[in-house]
Amino acid sequence: MEMRHLRCLIAVAEERHFGRAAARLRLSQPPVSLAIKELETELGLRLFERSSRQIVLTPGGEQVLRDARAVLARTESLRHHAQGAALGHAGTLAIGFISLAACSFLPEALRRFTQEFPGVRVTLHESTTDQIVHDLETGTLDVGCIFASPQLPPALAYRTTALDPLVAALPAGHALAALDEVLLGRLAGEQFLCFERHFGPTMFDAVVSACMRHGFSPRIFPARQMPTIVSLVAGGLGVALVPACVQVLQREGVAYRPLRGPRTVVETGTAWRADDDAPTVREFVKLLPQPG
Repeated sequence: MEMRHLRCLIAVAEERHFGRAAARLRLSQPPVSLAIKELETELGLRLFERSSRQIVLTPGGEQVLRDARAVLARTESLRHHAQGAALGHAGTLAIGFISLAACSFLPEALRRFTQEFPGVRVTLHESTTDQIVHDLETGTLDVGCIFASPQLPPALAYRTTALDPLVAALPAGHALAALDEVLLGRLAGEQFLCFERHFGPTMFDAVVSACMRHGFSPRIFPARQMPTIVSLVAGGLGVALVPACVQVLQREGVAYRPLRGPRTVVETGTAWRADDDAPTVREFVKLLPQPG
């Protein structure tokens, strides 16, 4: 049984005439008659009662017609969904992200993507850069929004997405919070809230390097997520150096101040498997900003 058999059945049943059915299908009449005969032979069932005046479906033919319409409808649905998937309009997209991305480029990219591709089911997974890289390699994630990594696996493609200068996050009651800018050296005696290097080497190295340039090695209290760091600053547990985009986290009890002098910039970006040609990945990456 082929699709042409079902299309001929439907056309003959609806037109009640072989000639009109053939014209509708843009065929001559003999192929239509042959298709109906082949279908009847395969099913072992007479589909039409024929007379010189009319063609009428048999009771069995009525049931076969309903099934034929259902099969063709599912076939068209399959074709439609496949075409949509090929264009990136359907499917799934699993995105891993560090908390910093949620303060920066990710919300706008997601808004645009979900508007342009409402048929794609997006899942979000907040994590750390090292775990996201692992999940990309194993196929658990499709896209990862991460800190720049000097040792990114060769199987992953990467694009810089944001460059943010560090700013000081201070408890609101801190003496330096009254200043417009903060000289980093004046924070030498403070406890710094920062990522452990294993979970965020880019961020850790940026903070330590900035402090070292001002003549001191920071005393670090470790944390894993940017909102946690900001919350601990608000609680008076210490100070932090954070990318400027984190200022969108307007937590009560925290004052953000730019640093005086040369800027220290933190890079975040987006990674995906280099051999992944999925349209959903390609279309999402297109919507990401490119700094500079």
